[in-house]
Amino acid sequence: METTTIPVTLTPSAKDEIKRLMNEEGFDTKQFLRIGVKGGGCSGMTYVLGFDTKTEKDDSFEIDGIAIIMERSHGIYLAGMEVDWQGGLNSRGFTFNNPNASKTCGCGTSFAV
Repeated sequence: METTTIPVTLTPSAKDEIKRLMNEEGFDTKQFLRIGVKGGGCSGMTYVLGFDTKTEKDDSFEIDGIAIIMERSHGIYLAGMEVDWQGGLNSRGFTFNNPNASKTCGCGTSFAV
């Protein structure tokens, strides 16, 4: 796995939740954590966070034993972003703190640059 500069960070709670998911029975160990963006959402772009296979368009890096892939072209949108996990009763799920976002929306997964 070639390594590049790590463009994003994961909070301790995000790392714990990702590792918990990776340890689930039936997890495909050939897949990596994909962090990225796609068009759509109420502010223009939506975050992508899930497990996927690596393609030739991807850079890869590792954070505390978590192998991560990201499409090279997404780095300009995600550089410096922090991924967090909220496990509370009122808000549960991954959140994205992105310094590149000029506008976000209430759903927390959509942004504009």
